[in-house]
Amino acid sequence: MLQLNFSPFPVLESERLHFRALRDTDVHEIFALRSNPDLMQYIPRPLLTKQEEALEHIKMIQDKIESNEGINWAMTEKGNDKLISLIGFYRTQNENYRSELGYMLLPEYQNKGYITEAIQTLLNYAFTEMGLHSVEAIIDPRNIASEKVLLKNGFRKEAHFVENCYHNGEFLDSVHYGILKQEYYNDTNTKK
Repeated sequence: MLQLNFSPFPVLESERLHFRALRDTDVHEIFALRSNPDLMQYIPRPLLTKQEEALEHIKMIQDKIESNEGINWAMTEKGNDKLISLIGFYRTQNENYRSELGYMLLPEYQNKGYITEAIQTLLNYAFTEMGLHSVEAIIDPRNIASEKVLLKNGFRKEAHFVENCYHNGEFLDSVHYGILKQEYYNDTNTKK
């Protein structure tokens, strides 16, 4: 069975991005992400309404890292320590060597290729350091931008579940995308 260990915390870098541990001082940016109705429209979770809830969200993430259940990074631009994205692995299934990738990006940093670059960095970490066999991403089928970025990163559609999630008084569909370690390496080698 997969055994995860995120101590010491793995700081990552890509060409333009830096991935560090989430801190309480990121509360304003976490609140900006999780309280924005446009950003949250495809995420079936309640909107944050006060900064204390953002601090609780940060603590929940830190607790999951400490217990080796999952890991999230505060993504920043190199040379600027301000959080622009929260990205990481949720709902890890140790027995299946599989984890779910999730990400959010502040609106002013969208359409710059940052999430595509970040996903490549995290997939490399997932398959080389975490020892995962596969990574999944679950999105709302209306989230066309997220679908495009997943396909661009080598994910394939695995399933479309009809009205399998109940949120805010309505049943919602979800689409599951996935990538295997072998597919990632085949795709990476093809690009070289």
